[in-house]
Amino acid sequence: MPLPDRAPRALPPRSAAPDPAGLTYPAAVEALAERGRFGIRLGLGRTRALLEELGRPQAGIRGALVAGTNGKGSVQALVSAMLASAGLRVGQAPKPHLVEYRERIVVGGEPIAPDDMAALVSRVLSASDRLPHRLGPATEFELVTAAAFAWFAERDVDLAVVEVGLGGRLDATNAWDGGVAAVTNVTMDHAEILGATIPLIAREKAAILKRGDRAVTGATGDALAVVRRRARSLEVPLTETAPLAVLGMDRDGLAVEAPGIGSVRLGLLGRHQAANAAVALGIVDALEEGGIASVPPTARREGLERARWPGRLELVQVPVSSDAASVDVLLDGAHNPDGIRALLSALGELRPCLAGGPVTVLLGIMGDKDVDTMLQLLASSAVLDGARVLTVRVGGRGIGAAELAARFDASRRSLAPPPGGAGGPRSRTMAPVEAASADPAEAFDTALVIAEREGGPVVVAGSLYLVGAVRGALLARGLVR
Repeated sequence: MPLPDRAPRALPPRSAAPDPAGLTYPAAVEALAERGRFGIRLGLGRTRALLEELGRPQAGIRGALVAGTNGKGSVQALVSAMLASAGLRVGQAPKPHLVEYRERIVVGGEPIAPDDMAALVSRVLSASDRLPHRLGPATEFELVTAAAFAWFAERDVDLAVVEVGLGGRLDATNAWDGGVAAVTNVTMDHAEILGATIPLIAREKAAILKRGDRAVTGATGDALAVVRRRARSLEVPLTETAPLAVLGMDRDGLAVEAPGIGSVRLGLLGRHQAANAAVALGIVDALEEGGIASVPPTARREGLERARWPGRLELVQVPVSSDAASVDVLLDGAHNPDGIRALLSALGELRPCLAGGPVTVLLGIMGDKDVDTMLQLLASSAVLDGARVLTVRVGGRGIGAAELAARFDASRRSLAPPPGGAGGPRSRTMAPVEAASADPAEAFDTALVIAEREGGPVVVAGSLYLVGAVRGALLARGLVR
């Protein structure tokens, strides 16, 4: 059954919210985070009312709304880069942010400035306080979604590329219709919220297709059947994409064969990006067919090559000593089983291009993920033979470092064949798993020391919150942009 439109329960009175007048940027971020304690309350009523109170800023904005289990961020980055290369001013709403909250609202490739963010949040909070009390207070995500569209309208963007937050049907972003809707893929994730089967999850994601739209999908199997039915019922033209042909990959990117463009090197790593690039090109085609944007082949090629998506298979060289020695560091959010599979596949292909010693893994995982499957995939991977694993806790919902280390050890033991047994799965040879410092940046420094000694790369994975903390440390040291 589809999800019900859930009504808020036991919410505090509005007087609990801070006075939005004259907020500084830190105070604005704190005010949004305070709304985060309401958690996830799916439904479009509050977002629609909030946008109405703000003067319906989304109404004149065309573009693409992107749903899917994995790949949403890469697809929006690829599409936005192609549109920007065509000379268009693009609004983006990436999620989650890695280092600074203002990364969630981007125009022309630049995050909103701190002072502008503070003024915008003040305005949106004031609008939220004027909503009918029966709707309940807007959640953090609803406020940020409304703020993004208000900023896009103020900055007069040519079009927007927006990622769905969770699911699709009842996600705040679905209050907007940009003319093109895309579903990258559908696998098991957030089953406790979206449904326990692929078809149920696909129904939630396919609900972003609206009458009059054009649609694109890279979904397969049962999920594709659901998307097809939705498109057919609404008479929405649907483009189904298959991964582009992969020509090769090295540390500088993935070479693919793209229709109408020929051989092109994506600015993103990982064989799975061939599927994301196909969806991105399908979206650009749909934007053209809908009369929304025109993107010539030269702009498509340039955009595919220039696209970057920080923290997703991002390879960085980190100096570790005064004699110019450096360690290869691969940052990848990889926060669910499919993400771990993509990471391991990419690491296997990249391994000949990286330092030759054993891998050092810095791992942090949120408690609401399919943790045991993720750990079994890591424990059984040939590319991690001889790896050293450090575990760390990330955020309030993260699994404790000691518990995560114990569960990793248990996964390795469960994969090992019985004494004297033959065949069957086995855990790979790894050094003992260690629970690292409670601070991710300190744990990363420990991983660097180990990697320098062992002569291999560092992989930071399992959570975008962990990747964000590490990337923030690298940003402070001037090692990433």
